[in-house]
Amino acid sequence: MDFDVLIIGGGAAGLSCALVLGSAKERAYVNDKNIGIIAHQKTSHLQNALFNNVLGLDSGTLGTDILAKGRTQLNDLYPHVHQIEKEKVKSIEKEGKDYRITTNKNTYSSNMVVIAVGYTSLITINGLEDYIEPHPRAALEKNRIWLKNVDHLVDKNLYVAGTLAGWRSQYAIACGSGAHVATDILTVWNDGKHTKVHDKVTA
Repeated sequence: MDFDVLIIGGGAAGLSCALVLGSAKERAYVNDKNIGIIAHQKTSHLQNALFNNVLGLDSGTLGTDILAKGRTQLNDLYPHVHQIEKEKVKSIEKEGKDYRITTNKNTYSSNMVVIAVGYTSLITINGLEDYIEPHPRAALEKNRIWLKNVDHLVDKNLYVAGTLAGWRSQYAIACGSGAHVATDILTVWNDGKHTKVHDKVTA
């Protein structure tokens, strides 16, 4: 399957990115775009997270519940966003103007790619080695990494979001990073005109 953008990672940053992109479906510059997310969640830090200090979340909210509800929310509101389940990315390779993404089961082509996986040094996606550096906002002894980027852009049409983008491991920051990347992509699709997507209560 060919995509205009493929998000890799179904944690806070990846799902936030997918939700914002999905919500823009009525915009003329988006309605013909094919959006996908490889919703791998096993290594997400939300798996063992407990939230008491996040605006809008009830105290005691579990990260595992957010992971499940996030995918349901994406499917219910924006079913045109393809959720790819039970696949893990093995490699990302530049192929002409696009990228070839190989998983343990399939191969995909995408014009843009968003990497939104965790920031541990155990990352196993071939093709990213040249971009990996020690994380600038994590304790050295934790051996965390980031993909060197400028404003989330690693290389042409290759984005990174969340902790792997160099941000601290905080849920609200990861969500904001994913949304930031989504609005950057929407801006590219909108011929460089800055754009964002809001819903409003109408009388």
